Amino acid sequence: MNTVKKPLTPRIPSPRRRDVVENDAFAAFARRIIRAHGRRVADGDVEALRDLVALSSVIDDAITDAVIGLRAFGYSWAEIGQRLGISRQAAQQRWGDRP
Repeated sequence: MNTVKKPLTPRIPSPRRRDVVENDAFAAFARRIIRAHGRRVADGDVEALRDLVALSSVIDDAITDAVIGLRAFGYSWAEIGQRLGISRQAAQQRWGDRP
């Protein structure tokens, strides 16, 4: 006889995959913010130009953090490369020497 009450038993998530929570909407929001910043600079806010250019390094750092996290979570270079449209070798060469 099974005495486990399913509603009281937490669902154990897969060790490799987490539930996706509004990632598409969040990414679209981030794109809108960056484009709006570009329009603001284009409308004459020359002081904000340096900040806009600095975003490229912030984005590169975020991608690096994401790839390192996915690798620690168990994703292969092939899976990461496939999502980015590059080979596993290219992904490993770009992000593989990180701690």
